[in-house]
Amino acid sequence: MTRRTLSVGSLWSVAVGLTLLAPAVGAQVPTSDRSRDAGLDGPEAQVFLNALQAVHRMHMEAFSDSALWTAALDGMIKGLHDPYAAVFTPREAAAFEEETTGNYAGIGVQITPLNDRITITAVFRGTPAEQIGLQVGDHIVGVDGDDARDWTTDSAAVRIRGPAGSQVEVLIERQGLDEPVPYTITRGEVHIPAVNYGLLDNGVAYVLLDRVARNAASEMDSALRRLSGARGLIIDLRRNPGGYLDESLMLADIFLQPGSTLARTVQRKPGEPADSVARESYTDRWPARVPDLPIVVLVDRFTASGAEILAGALQDYDRAVVLGERSFGKGLVQTVLRMPFGRRLRFTTGTWQTPLGRSLHRPRDLQGRPLPENLDTLPRVRTAHGRELLNGGGIFPDLPLPNDTLKLAERAFLNAANAAKAPVGRRIAEYAFEEAQARRVRGEAAGVEPARFQALLERLRQDGLPRETLADSVVDAYLNWRVRLAVAQRMDDVGREAEFRRERDPVLDEAVRLLGDAPTQADLFAAVQRARDAMETRGQAGGP
Repeated sequence: MTRRTLSVGSLWSVAVGLTLLAPAVGAQVPTSDRSRDAGLDGPEAQVFLNALQAVHRMHMEAFSDSALWTAALDGMIKGLHDPYAAVFTPREAAAFEEETTGNYAGIGVQITPLNDRITITAVFRGTPAEQIGLQVGDHIVGVDGDDARDWTTDSAAVRIRGPAGSQVEVLIERQGLDEPVPYTITRGEVHIPAVNYGLLDNGVAYVLLDRVARNAASEMDSALRRLSGARGLIIDLRRNPGGYLDESLMLADIFLQPGSTLARTVQRKPGEPADSVARESYTDRWPARVPDLPIVVLVDRFTASGAEILAGALQDYDRAVVLGERSFGKGLVQTVLRMPFGRRLRFTTGTWQTPLGRSLHRPRDLQGRPLPENLDTLPRVRTAHGRELLNGGGIFPDLPLPNDTLKLAERAFLNAANAAKAPVGRRIAEYAFEEAQARRVRGEAAGVEPARFQALLERLRQDGLPRETLADSVVDAYLNWRVRLAVAQRMDDVGREAEFRRERDPVLDEAVRLLGDAPTQADLFAAVQRARDAMETRGQAGGP
């Protein structure tokens, strides 16, 4: 399955959008025509050029030509009030190329500006960041001893990336912890498979799509072949920041029937007035891989961009029910232009819509905060099955469900570990490595060996954690759960990991429960409606 060559934006930000790579600027248009087209012969342009020359010749501080031009370019980008516009330096452009392939040297996280903070929005599996214990939602406030609170995500990404084998210290703020925690991480060659999958104990297939990377559709197709015979399918798009547009469309193509509209784009025609737009639809061409398998899609507030295309298409065609939180709402198209001297320019040129015409872009300010809205005023559309869907910023789940939160005793434990500077994440990673090796040798499934677990607790005591804290039954259960997850991850046993995760993941647990009682998609719709009715009766349902 190959078609379309549209590329997505940088993996540095959850707001990657849907990016089109365009030809180099200035390669075909004569200079005089470019000047007239851009208004460079006008009075404002002459004032600007004279001001630039005066500052260069007379300012009390000497600025190089490159510094002045860079400042002017940065000012223009800032003046666009486009939170996703950026100019890449040659080094950043090279990193852009590497990260869009899924292969690069770094630590394996994705970051985005949310509420004026550099936030980790994805921790990719099997990477140094995951092994050391970084988490989605962590805030990066320092890199190698420098304060990073006022940095852009691009600046932070450049500093965090580096040659494999070198080290970087990242200072992390985490909800529930009183003080920032330093992590010293050895960079590695990072290859991030897009699709991880396994079979749960009740025969439900679980597919975790970390991001919409190159070859994601092919990996999904292969996973479905190997999961044939499953009684239902869960596609977990939580924390998925998006990716390539063509891969998003091919992923939807796998599940929908030929002739179905997969998505639509609306873009301004280059050089034409702003109200002159080009509309394009993308159509399904291939037979559905699992036409009769009931499907549940999981989303959260970090599900964005290309992941929303997939969720929106399946929701519009009644091919899946969606559980979890309202998604991020990233429905913009970015164009990336190759500029002279190795630079690149990225800015917004259009929007995309779901098959039913829903615009999923949620307006935000320059700091990434959603603008105020009234959900009651948002328009609605109806699917062929009669389900009502909101049209107005992100994917709204058919069944809204909250994520797990830490218990008070668990928060107290993590704060105590931080105060004692006890490397809990590192100790768990060390335990998981040894436990996974031993269990592979013995041919055992992922789990916890009691004696080795007690040795882990003793090591944490040696690291400075009070004995009474570790003796707390809630803390013991929490650590046991984290260890089992880590061992399953080390053994690459996605199905077993999902079974462990269900214990504290109400969204995943509900999806498994619903599929266990619903042999068809129609049965699944009915089960979700009963669950909604019960939640609304108890006053628990949030959102439409």
